[in-house]
Amino acid sequence: MKQNPLFPDPAAKEPVPIAHIDGGARGNPGPAAYGVVIRTQEGKPLTELAKYLGIQTNNFAEYSGLLAALEYAQENNLPGLKVFSDSELLVKQMRGEYKVKHPVLMTLCARGRELARKLKYFSIEHVLRSSNKDADRLVNEVLDAEQRRRRK
Repeated sequence: MKQNPLFPDPAAKEPVPIAHIDGGARGNPGPAAYGVVIRTQEGKPLTELAKYLGIQTNNFAEYSGLLAALEYAQENNLPGLKVFSDSELLVKQMRGEYKVKHPVLMTLCARGRELARKLKYFSIEHVLRSSNKDADRLVNEVLDAEQRRRRK
């Protein structure tokens, strides 16, 4: 695996919270949302974040989840964050392994890198969807609730 370009020393010197992030759009673009679950290294829940984003693309939703996790880390003075995402595109773009071509994603990726650099430690890794169930559940709960709301 290529070393994360955001930090030269990827070894965390203190316990770092773990964030599982996800974003999704029903249709692409379509109704979109993100979900974030942040826990201590020991697995104790710190927070769950989820938000409806309106009509957006899947990639916009994925980046929105990352930014929500990083903003939470900043606001709560976390020393760092280990991020797990089932979006290979987002992970590889954040690491600089894939070029970001879409103007909106360029802005979101730049913001993600800016927030990540403010942490003492940051890593981002790709995981299979089966390892990201809690964040995926939050996305679907938000989208289901929005769908029910629109039916009324």
